[in-house]
Amino acid sequence: MKSGNLEIWRQGLWDNNPGLVQLLGLCPLLAVTGTAVNGLGLGLATLFVLVISNLAVSAMRGVIRPEIRIPVFVLVIATLVTVVDLVMQAWFSSLSQTLGIFIPLIVTNCTILGRAEAFASRRPIGDALVDGLAQGTGFAAVLIVLGAGRELIGHGTLMADAHLLLGDWAHTLEITFLPQQTGLLLAVLPPGAFIGLGLMVAARNRIIRSRAERTEAAAQTHPQAA
Repeated sequence: MKSGNLEIWRQGLWDNNPGLVQLLGLCPLLAVTGTAVNGLGLGLATLFVLVISNLAVSAMRGVIRPEIRIPVFVLVIATLVTVVDLVMQAWFSSLSQTLGIFIPLIVTNCTILGRAEAFASRRPIGDALVDGLAQGTGFAAVLIVLGAGRELIGHGTLMADAHLLLGDWAHTLEITFLPQQTGLLLAVLPPGAFIGLGLMVAARNRIIRSRAERTEAAAQTHPQAA
């Protein structure tokens, strides 16, 4: 993999993660992450829209007049979100009902419009594709981890109702750790989402600080020769 692509992936997954660093798209991130399956469903939908919109914007970047670029970007994104919404209603109706308005609200996700404007409209198709995959995967990962943590603490289960997204075979993925009604209710309520995201941001910052401290200590222990 080219070094440029590695840097794009690093930005999307860690250094500039939409959910942990940019703190964009928090409305659906906090609202529907009561379970891992909800997070996975919304994450895949957002990933699809982000990748295809990046490709479309990059492909059209030479023919879009600057003064109308934002309306064009919004039109592209809205079209893709409509497709995703209709597909989910047709094939994943139960999950679609659970996610509700937050599928159409992908249109307003600042991450998607921001990547179209700041990256895809200025870079070739290959880079736009990698950026869409990296940013979408990073956002989906935050959704899944947050949803899994809240579900585990709040319900004592993991991947409950996975069959709604993955089919009947996914019943084998459902794990129960605690008896019913013994989880911490706060975890699945809105405050639990804020607390969970805050802990994830704090953990990331702590990892970065620890790495910096180790690097500094190593530099002091083995200073370069003058």
